[in-house]
Amino acid sequence: MTTTEACVLHGQRDLRVERVEVGAPGPGEVLLDIGAGGICGSDLHYFLDGGFGTVRVRQPIILGHEVAGTVAALGAGVTGLREGDRVAVNPSNPCGACEYCTRNEPQHCLEMRFWGSAMRMPHVQGGFRRRLVAAARQCVKVGDAVSIGEAAMSEPLAVALHAVAQAGDVRGRRVLVTGFGPIGGVVLLALRHAGAGEVTVTDLVEEPLALARRIGATAALNVAADRDALAAEERDKGRFDIAFECSGNPRALAQAIACTRPRGTIVQVGVGGAFDVPMNTVVAKELRLVGTFRFHPEFEVAAQLIATRAIDVRPLITATRPLAEAEAAFTLAADRRAAMKVQLSF
Repeated sequence: MTTTEACVLHGQRDLRVERVEVGAPGPGEVLLDIGAGGICGSDLHYFLDGGFGTVRVRQPIILGHEVAGTVAALGAGVTGLREGDRVAVNPSNPCGACEYCTRNEPQHCLEMRFWGSAMRMPHVQGGFRRRLVAAARQCVKVGDAVSIGEAAMSEPLAVALHAVAQAGDVRGRRVLVTGFGPIGGVVLLALRHAGAGEVTVTDLVEEPLALARRIGATAALNVAADRDALAAEERDKGRFDIAFECSGNPRALAQAIACTRPRGTIVQVGVGGAFDVPMNTVVAKELRLVGTFRFHPEFEVAAQLIATRAIDVRPLITATRPLAEAEAAFTLAADRRAAMKVQLSF
């Protein structure tokens, strides 16, 4: 047993780089040298608030689930991978045996072990470490044409692909995306790849909206600076066919409901606490309001789309910081005016 450096959260704003144990890969496993890891909204909630909702950090936890790296060693029986392969790493570990896994809905696994999650005790340790052991089935080869940072965007892109699939056929449709953080960004990229028509993006600050315009938004509206920015889209019971609510903000959901046409679809992507929903409007307009949670088959699809640059995620990666500067990287990631996706390099 050897040790490796890791990004370990001990409690609210108590983030430390310290050494943790790493073993040799067992049967069906690989040893990975992690190259890059993206800081997700859930990582930020753990760091800034000590958790979210009823999920609290109750013991030291290695953060991170958006990672990619290089295969350093193979365990017995591993096929399809070899030392030196560059891979995106799927952080999802369903049990494969519960009722949801057997119904091919593993994202709802009753015994899910999702990397970097404090939902269970003991917590499931994450991927922000220089070396780790993973199941070979978690690894998707990405080749050498893209950076390891791009490969680490496979997880958020998989989330976006799953969300877009919840809306059905988006080709040619008028779409609203509320909230343009990292998830709103990959949703926009996924919509463009899927052939959506006009895509309007809203946010409360200007800096992410400027990026939205550069990467394909038809319109990018600051609804804090202009509270009537969407007024024209509310006419005649709503003008958008589909809305993706990516902020987890009740006001944004209310705007999406007001702007979506009768029998349109609203996909709730962002998470937040409990809040009021104008249910009379949902009923009267016969809206389809659906949730979306993580992904499963979309991960491999996302990795291949990135590997071929069929979807180019590079504009979303706005900063990369070394592991030694983890706390500064988290602070930067929390500043929406300064950064979109911040990654750690290992």
